[in-house]
Amino acid sequence: MADLAVASASSGGPSTDWPARFAHVDKLLDRPGPYTDEAFQAGTTVKSFLRDQCKILVIGAGGLGCEILSNLALSGFRDIHVIDMDTIDVSNLNRQFLFRERDVGRPKATVAAEFVEKRVPGVKVTPFHGKIQDKDDAFYMQFNIVICGLDSVDARRWINATLVNLVDSDDPESLKPLIDGGTEGFKGQARVILPTITSCYECSLDMLNKQTTYPICTIANTPRLPEHCIEWASVLEWPRVFGDKKLDNDDPEHISWLLEHASARAKQFDISGVTYALTQGVVKNIIPAIASTNAIIAAACVQEAFKFATTAAPYLNNYMMFTGNDSVYTYTFEHDKRPDCPVCGGESRALDVDADAKLEDLVERLRELADLQITKPSLSLDGKPIYYQAPPQLEEATRPNLAKPLRDLVDEGDELTVTDARLPFTLGIVVRFKATKPVAAATTAATT
Repeated sequence: MADLAVASASSGGPSTDWPARFAHVDKLLDRPGPYTDEAFQAGTTVKSFLRDQCKILVIGAGGLGCEILSNLALSGFRDIHVIDMDTIDVSNLNRQFLFRERDVGRPKATVAAEFVEKRVPGVKVTPFHGKIQDKDDAFYMQFNIVICGLDSVDARRWINATLVNLVDSDDPESLKPLIDGGTEGFKGQARVILPTITSCYECSLDMLNKQTTYPICTIANTPRLPEHCIEWASVLEWPRVFGDKKLDNDDPEHISWLLEHASARAKQFDISGVTYALTQGVVKNIIPAIASTNAIIAAACVQEAFKFATTAAPYLNNYMMFTGNDSVYTYTFEHDKRPDCPVCGGESRALDVDADAKLEDLVERLRELADLQITKPSLSLDGKPIYYQAPPQLEEATRPNLAKPLRDLVDEGDELTVTDARLPFTLGIVVRFKATKPVAAATTAATT
């Protein structure tokens, strides 16, 4: 990675129209410092790469993304791309400072690009309004660095797996550094991922807390919290009233309907605290955001991007956590690769199972694995379905297998293929039957 800043510096010359206000950045690039890499090429070469050739992708134009885009433009990056699937809501305006009230309803990526280009002349920001999954490998191959400012675990898993799969050992340019930032209230983290070299996002999935869920019996019969009433309205009452009509978490009319019915139920059980914001937060699993935390984490992410692009200082190895809810505490450490990581450590893993256990026991066990974070695993063997959770016809056809013992469905050493909507890859599970004590031997020993 030491040659990242000079790998593409053979074409084009240095920028001559860069504003004088960036002279403070030049002081880091005009001469080597005590921490610069041996490959650091001070002056024209490194400036040319940073300003004329380095192409960087920002995923997410929300609270973190706005800060990241601003910092990149003010640090000397001039070819920036941003992708985001959301439109601007009035609730975004308190912390997503690239947007104004007149922008409500417009795509975040488009508005953010317009704002940065207008504010920092000479910077080109190319927006894309859509999902990251809409782009193919060729799209991601064009970038030198990728920075994530996402609020979705699933999206992080997808881009992580995509960049790992892009790596070709014969092509150094195929390795795209991934810088990931995330915040939750007063806490945040920034990490650097070198696909196939350092630990990847999937390696640390078991560090995440599972999404809060509430027992159906509680929300249906004995609600005690305002969240229980909101869950009742969305999980039980909405399907009862509207049937197969899908609840749109982004539709204000749908949220207002939930608020009305959740409030009525809360009043029935003498529960207070049901508000529009809480209703939206429960239904959309909204994570609280604080502008100052976003600023800190975004700054850390852009600082790492600057290091990669210039080799002016060593990059983070590989995880930084920030805690501001109890004083201020920052800690950096190296998160090791997991040898059995399904993304960067191998495509299959062995699983010891009881041959007499039922298939439904295996399905439940897969759901409980913290490092997979899957909810509805489907299993197949050699392309033939063992149990599929969708479509409904196939689920119904394979449902009888759930009650069968594993020994009737698979043999020792068979590799089951596991898929799930939350898995951005196909996982192989090698079945290993646990050794059992022979019945005859156990009887003899008992009578001796």
